[in-house]
Amino acid sequence: MHGSLKKLLTVSLLSVTCLTFMAGPAGATPTPNSAVLNLRVFNDFPSSTLSFTDSYPGLISIADNNTSTPPPPGFANLHNWQFSENNFTPAVFNNPDGFAYSSNLTISGSGSAEAGLLVAPWWSQNVDGRLNVRIPDGEIAAFGGRLPFFSFSGTFGINYAAGDDIGLAVSYDPNSLSMADPATIEYRVTYNSVVYSSGPLAFDEGNPAEDPPHGLWGILNDARVGGYYQAFNGTAGSTTAEWTNIAFVPEPSSLLLLLGGVVLARRRR
Repeated sequence: MHGSLKKLLTVSLLSVTCLTFMAGPAGATPTPNSAVLNLRVFNDFPSSTLSFTDSYPGLISIADNNTSTPPPPGFANLHNWQFSENNFTPAVFNNPDGFAYSSNLTISGSGSAEAGLLVAPWWSQNVDGRLNVRIPDGEIAAFGGRLPFFSFSGTFGINYAAGDDIGLAVSYDPNSLSMADPATIEYRVTYNSVVYSSGPLAFDEGNPAEDPPHGLWGILNDARVGGYYQAFNGTAGSTTAEWTNIAFVPEPSSLLLLLGGVVLARRRR
């Protein structure tokens, strides 16, 4: 409905990316075959015009038009999509479930918005845990929920421009889920044909008072994984977020991720 379907035929910028992990303790990692959309998680401007396309895994597109004058009050409208195994309910990701996934993302339009990938904890399954790309300032960073913080803009000096294609990838390795060997996560960004990596970042300890049932030293049990789009209401404008070439790989321990017909290399520890 929005954007060009010809993107489905383009080779992903992520095709030069290396992305793998070694699996930790055995777990029943979900094997997604679809996505579910959760629209208007934040709905500070309910009169906006919302449109979407779900053609997983080739294309997910969400557009939020809030071009009213004066600009609408309130903070933002938030929408997300999450991996599913049945096209109806989000897949449940638990602490030992190693996985890697990636997508190309384009944020376009004249307003202020952010979008990216979502690894959300049990207490904030629709909101927190973001590999985040923002317009108009172009900041690229990971933060929130259980995710270790990392700034691609601060570390590498890169900033996203609206309308560009950017490759995003996340790799989660549960390791031993202990203080001595905590889970790690790696974020990767491919922008202007250059690959940037955070390297493996260790999780800190979860709340011992919440284990059981949620676990420690990783994403914690009952997490959700996918993507999100947040349209800010302080400035009028219509923005669109599009995810193409969505790819997901569960365990086992060594992974080959296919994007656009190109095999991505393995990284072994």
